[in-house]
Amino acid sequence: MKTSKMLCKLALAAGLLAASLAPAVAQDYPSRPVQVIVAFPAGGSADIVGRHVMQKLSEATGGSFVVENRTGAGGNIAFAATAAAKPDGYTLLFSTPGIAINPSLYKKANYKLEDFTPIALVGEAPLVLLANPSLPYKTVNELVAFGKTKPDAVRFASSGNGSSSHLAMDVLRSMTGMQYLHVPYRGGGPAMLDVIAGQVDVTMLPISESMPYVRDGRLRSLGQTGAKRSPIAPDMPTIEEAGIKGYSSTTWYMVLGPANMPRNVVTTLQGQLDRVLKMPDLQEKLKAAGVSVINGNSEEANAFLQSEYKKWAGLIKASGTIIE
Repeated sequence: MKTSKMLCKLALAAGLLAASLAPAVAQDYPSRPVQVIVAFPAGGSADIVGRHVMQKLSEATGGSFVVENRTGAGGNIAFAATAAAKPDGYTLLFSTPGIAINPSLYKKANYKLEDFTPIALVGEAPLVLLANPSLPYKTVNELVAFGKTKPDAVRFASSGNGSSSHLAMDVLRSMTGMQYLHVPYRGGGPAMLDVIAGQVDVTMLPISESMPYVRDGRLRSLGQTGAKRSPIAPDMPTIEEAGIKGYSSTTWYMVLGPANMPRNVVTTLQGQLDRVLKMPDLQEKLKAAGVSVINGNSEEANAFLQSEYKKWAGLIKASGTIIE
């Protein structure tokens, strides 16, 4: 009997100890550097926005959130690496829409949405449809008409298969019937440089990357892709305003971790992100990058991710676009 009582006391003590340690572990997070994977090269919008957020997060927590650019396969390499990581909060993903797009776009995507823990929806930004200024089309309607003359009349450079630029252009194709020759690049920077050089004709890239080249005349804007004009380009019409009714496609930024992360770590990280995304200096940096801050929590991020997956699955099925 005494032995039984002793075992009960020990079990109770162990449970109380575990309960007391769980909040402490969360409060101490991060106790070592956190790897933050970005699926696109340094200098692109995902990299710039991710570094702004992670620098502020490092300053606010006293920890170290280190961005690592892991490129290739339209983001699938970065997504798979995150999904396979230990779910302890020390490997995170700063993602753009590819994570919701690729399971439908690729014939053999090596992950599924259930492999991730959405933590926070940071914000969204429009893209800009850009053309080399020497080309004959000056509006999106003129581009569409030109693209109907023959299948490869327009050479379109995307920032990669399955990227937001690729799919935003494919939505335009499906809505208008225009055709184009898709030339995928490993990031938006190389695609933009080749449009400027005349190696390809048009591209779609986040507004923060695009505006300096539009302002100095090296690229011509045919319209921005959001439902409304961005505050950093109030004089640039949207593609819908230019004549393609109902068109809207943006890029967005989300922080995720592997599936099965401890709830207290998710809650702690979500609270830390909520705090920094409300800081005026970070909001100003994100605004300058064309990002409208959303600051959605874990549940909101998950709901948004699921809705994006369903939206793109339908659009991709309708377009017939599949990547082997």
